[in-house]
Formats: sequence, C-alpha cells, structure tokens
Amino acid sequence: MSIDGSNSAGLSAAHSPGSRFTVTRATPASTITLLIAVPMILILAALPAFANRTLLQELFYVFTMLALAQLWNLLAGSAGLISVGQQAFVGTGAYALFAFTVVGGLDPILSIMLAGVTAGVVAIPAALIVFRLRGAYFAIGTWVVAEVCRLILAQVKQLGGGTGTSLPPDVASSMIGLDFVRNLFTVRGPAARDIISYWLALVLAVGTFVLVYRLLRSRYGLALSAIGDSEAAAESTGVDVFRTKLFIYVVTAIVTGMAGALIFLQKARISPDGAYSLIDWTAYVIFIVVIGGIGTMEGPIIGVAVFYLLQYYLAALGSWYLILLGGLAIMLMLFAPSGIWGVLSRRLDISLFPVRRRLVGPLKHSAGEQNGES
Repeated sequence: MSIDGSNSAGLSAAHSPGSRFTVTRATPASTITLLIAVPMILILAALPAFANRTLLQELFYVFTMLALAQLWNLLAGSAGLISVGQQAFVGTGAYALFAFTVVGGLDPILSIMLAGVTAGVVAIPAALIVFRLRGAYFAIGTWVVAEVCRLILAQVKQLGGGTGTSLPPDVASSMIGLDFVRNLFTVRGPAARDIISYWLALVLAVGTFVLVYRLLRSRYGLALSAIGDSEAAAESTGVDVFRTKLFIYVVTAIVTGMAGALIFLQKARISPDGAYSLIDWTAYVIFIVVIGGIGTMEGPIIGVAVFYLLQYYLAALGSWYLILLGGLAIMLMLFAPSGIWGVLSRRLDISLFPVRRRLVGPLKHSAGEQNGES
C-alpha cells in the first residue's frame, strides 16, 4: 500500500475487506478537539459585542504571537531551519504597510496582504544566501539579514528614517469596514479600529494554524519528515531538499510579514528598532515554542498561554522578568526538552492535532488477545 500524504481529509483510512488493520490520522481526542474548537472560534469572533477594549487588545497580542510562534515552529521544528532573524520579516511587513498606506495611499487591510508579498519577495534572495550556511552559522546569518534590513529602512526618510513615524489619522480612519463596525457596536473610531484589528488577528491566528496543519499533512509534511531523519536519505528517495526548505521559508516569511503589518497597524507607530526587535519578535517567539513543545501543533498554543500569564504577572519586575523567562526556558530544556506538551502527550498518550498516519487494529481486544496476536 502506498501513502503519498496528499489526502487532506480529516480521517484518512485504508483497509481491504477482511483486513485486521486500518490506516488513520484521527484520534478520539482530535475529534473532540474539533468539536470544541469550532464553537470556541465563533465565541471569540462574537467577543467584541460584550468585551471591553482592554481585553480585545490583550487577545490581539496573544493571537499575533501565536501566529508567529506557529510559523517559527514550522520553520525550526519541522524544516530544521533554526532562525533567529524572523524580525526581518516582521519589520519588512510593517514598513511595507506604512509605505503602501502613507506613500501609496492604499487601504490598510489591502496593504497587509501586499506587505506579506513584500516580505516573501525579500525572503527569496535572503534564502539564497543563508541556505549556504549550516547550524549556528545559519542562525547567525538570519540575524545578519535582519540587521541589514533594519539599517536599510533606517535610511528611508519618507518613512521616518532612524526615528520612525506615526500612521496619519486619515489613514487609520479610511480602513474598510470601519463605518460598519462603528454603527454595529455604536462605538467611536478608535474602538472600532481595535475591533477590526482584533478580528484580523483572530483570522490570522486561525488561518496560520490551518495553513501549518495542512502543510504538515501534505506531501510537504512527508518531505520535511524525511529531511528531518536524514537529508541524504531524503534526496536519494527523490525529495528536493533545497526546494522544499525554500518553499517553507518563503511561506513563513509571507505570513510573518502579514503579522508584522497587522501588529504595527494596531500600534500606529513604527521605528527601525521597534520593527526589527530581536527580543520582541524572535526571542519571545522561541521561548513560546520551546516551553510549549517544539515540533508539535499543540506546543505553541500552550506556550503562548504560559508566556502571556508570565508576562501579565511578572512584567512589573523589570529586568528580573527576562531573567525568570530565561531561567524557565533553561530548566525546561534540561529536564523536559520536549516541552510541556511533549511531557503531557507521552504520559497521556494523546494527540489533539495529529499530522501522521497510524496503523491501528479495527477492534480493540483484551490485553491477552493482543499479546497473542503480536
């Protein structure tokens, strides 16, 4: 039986009449998760009807960080590309948004999509350079690319140069759907912009999750799995390692650029140091993925929840907050390198978002019968 990984159905099964085994992806836990996730997303979409602006702004941050974490997890956990320069695409997307809106006069929502394309275009020549490097050299190379982008944008006077610039009020007030939201919820302009930004962040988070999940369940997921085991063996079976990694790198750059554009649309101000911040857009993201569980779909979700709670309760400690985050990350890497979800999934034998097929028996027999069959 040949399995090519291109089947996108939620439950992939293959068995012949009378076969005692079934090939499947779904688990009871994944089915329950799906049934819970759909109404939860609908509730989150309706949240602006009864939530205050503070909660929406907090959730906006959680959703955008979750999207960035899922993308870095795909890049590092699945493709093996340990990048410490993802701020290059956050900043490029953010500056592209300001260029398209302030200089080009385009609608901010349309500019978010164009900002993603711009980040993807920048990622192609960057990949041709950094893909020549391996291991720690690759990581340093991605950081150098981000610094080069920062230095270049700091010279563009139309976008504020080294000090940055703010989004003009008329640009923010021209956003598509602003009048509809203002009338629907009877709120003023700033609150309406927060609601639209919140919805866009929710769409970005859910869309990123679905995109990564579908990629890992496709032939690209099988190719990444083979590359992770052995690049030489993957190439010998016909996997184009360079093209596969390039595709993943560019896709993550596009969506990361869109996330950066959305983040700075909500901030309404940009500067080179803020847009290309290593700590804000890469270090925190790595922390989220590491503590949650690198290489898993569930890890970034748990990681961003832990990160938000730590930030909410410990941010007032100043520099001690960063020390505590680093200490927690080191402890987990030493005693639980697979992250929180890795420990839970092994102990509970559970998978909420399975991406690999499993061979299971059609009927569960007693332990004695199973031992006899084996």
